[in-house]
Amino acid sequence: MLIPRFSTIVAITIASLLHGCASFPVLRYGPDRQLREDFEQRVEAAFRLQNRMTSEVMVLQSDGSDPRQHEPIISAEQLMEKNCSYLNEYASRDIDGLSKSFILLHHVENSVADCESAAQKVENLLELHQQ
Repeated sequence: MLIPRFSTIVAITIASLLHGCASFPVLRYGPDRQLREDFEQRVEAAFRLQNRMTSEVMVLQSDGSDPRQHEPIISAEQLMEKNCSYLNEYASRDIDGLSKSFILLHHVENSVADCESAAQKVENLLELHQQ
């Protein structure tokens, strides 16, 4: 009597899983629910932009000008570093061949828009400064 009941439960479970697989949407990533390849390109572009901005701020700080004139740029760069910290950690672990947890990937996914936005703000401030 226990076996027929167990078989019924297994059959219902399998049917539910198959139905769920058939209706499961393609996995999407990030705040804009992008396909994996598109999201990976977005993350790489954000990483490259923030690295370029960090380098440009370092050059700006070493040009011998009055540091007070760079305060808005420095503040924006510090916010960018904070907003891009998960992305930098992920890239560092990837370069070193270390494992990356799902939690870290989730943090990258949730922070990429803020990282991009902060890096673009630094870029805009640097452009204004150079005019």
